[in-house]
Amino acid sequence: LADRLAMSDIPILITGPTGTGKEVLSRFIHERSARKDKAFIAVNCAAMPETMLEAMLFGHVKGAFTGASAASEGFFRAADGGTLLLDEIAEMPLALQAKLLRALQEGEVVPIGATHPVKVDVRIIACANRDLPGEVERGNFRADLYYRLNVFPLALRALHQRPQDIAALAFAMVLRHSPAGHAVPWISDAALAMLGQHSWPGNIRELENVVRRALLLGQGNRRIEPEHIVFDQGPRMVA
Repeated sequence: LADRLAMSDIPILITGPTGTGKEVLSRFIHERSARKDKAFIAVNCAAMPETMLEAMLFGHVKGAFTGASAASEGFFRAADGGTLLLDEIAEMPLALQAKLLRALQEGEVVPIGATHPVKVDVRIIACANRDLPGEVERGNFRADLYYRLNVFPLALRALHQRPQDIAALAFAMVLRHSPAGHAVPWISDAALAMLGQHSWPGNIRELENVVRRALLLGQGNRRIEPEHIVFDQGPRMVA
């Protein structure tokens, strides 16, 4: 499915709990698309002050506001020809949502302080950890923007709801984080059983923490054993 989506330029809306790998999936889609040789830019809409987010997205001209000593192209133009990931899009202010909608509809942006729009060719992937239909009903998210983004919705479940993925993710993280020049350890069946029984409230981010901790505690061993598994919180078994 991800390969099929990669061959299309339709907007994608990915929802799911925090730490379920939404950015990883977004990068996977980008890297298998015809845009793979262009930029992939991820923007966390919740991590930027509201007053700065518009300028960061759409750019600004020199002198457009106090402190704008130089022009900035913004993330949309920086991602021209590539993919722009708008993470935590539910945190975007309503006024800015209207400007984003126009940019998506017209395929152009107007930098702050500019008088003419600039054409852009960007594939949009939006992510949210909230119930966006519910946010629309409560008036916190524009319905027209929601339907513009929701061309192909994808929902990622919490890690404890897909235990079949835990082993593959854990081994991938062992490969990623094993020190260069050292033998890559194996994860024992007993250690995998421990991982499979945990409830993973922190989802994939917590699993990555646990794997990195296990690599440190088991350094020099050929296998990661249960004594190397230390959870972020006390073990909480899946009901």
